[in-house]
Amino acid sequence: MAKLTLSVAVGDYDRTRLLIDGTVRIDGVDPVILTLSPEEIFFRAFRDSPFDICELSLSSFAVKTAAGDCPYVGVPAFLSRAFRHTSIYVAKNRIARPQDLKGRRIGVAEYQLTANVWARALLADHGVPPSDVVWVRGGLEEPGRLEKVAVALPPAVRLEAAPEGTTLARLLADGAIDGVISPRAPSTFDNGHDNVGWLFDDPIAAARDYFTRTRIFPIMHLVGVRRDLAERHPWLPAAVLKAFTAAKAAALRHLGDTAATKATLPFVEEQLRGARRLMGPDFWSYGLAPNRHVLEAFLQHHHDQGLSPRLVRPDELFHASTHETVKI
Repeated sequence: MAKLTLSVAVGDYDRTRLLIDGTVRIDGVDPVILTLSPEEIFFRAFRDSPFDICELSLSSFAVKTAAGDCPYVGVPAFLSRAFRHTSIYVAKNRIARPQDLKGRRIGVAEYQLTANVWARALLADHGVPPSDVVWVRGGLEEPGRLEKVAVALPPAVRLEAAPEGTTLARLLADGAIDGVISPRAPSTFDNGHDNVGWLFDDPIAAARDYFTRTRIFPIMHLVGVRRDLAERHPWLPAAVLKAFTAAKAAALRHLGDTAATKATLPFVEEQLRGARRLMGPDFWSYGLAPNRHVLEAFLQHHHDQGLSPRLVRPDELFHASTHETVKI
């Protein structure tokens, strides 16, 4: 059987690097690798579906799946995961605790961003549901950003556009909004603005407590295979999962080799041991079964926040061939 020549668009991470350099191969595929930013991949994927296999936003994917018009079928290889306690920035002269955000104005680049879904879930856990906030949509550092996928929010969710020509970073610094939720830090935070800081003073401690209570390590991105390709080649999604799993396992083995630090940071080995003590040996797990509780929590919040008109089940997200994996 001739190999399929397919485009593969992913971010450049340690867990994808062996796929990018060709050390790990997808069975039956001759890949054309494109290493792009997540923002570019997602924007293009949900507009024109130009990539055969690609990294996808979990929230955008859920929006399209709930609507029944997703051009991709999912593969449970979770290329990005992050605790989002570090993604909520506030005016520290007015906001000291989550409950202080009731009735306030919070900026978001896009309401439906996966990071924002998880961050709003944290606020809801502290008694601040989405309906208690006025959401202001705009570019973090450049004016005029719009949602990459269309969303129809319920009337209880108040979403308005930022004033023309303004950015969320500037609005927060000027006191025109009370907070920003963003996977990237606003420049005013990085530049040390006196009144801009994290909502959670010790976000790492807050995230550890959250994981201890919930066993949730939030998923941000998954992998998608173009639906028409998966229909013609039903073996392909499982082959994609096998390859991405192998690349991630090799990356973790490499990171754990303590003879010489593989990342340009101090205390890498200590942090790796700490993560395993807290979260177990397979702390960055792929596959549906070990992540069902994480996906169920996310999809419930997604529905509660008005992004999916019906409650999506985790099994709906992924090609049937990836629901279970081979055990040797």
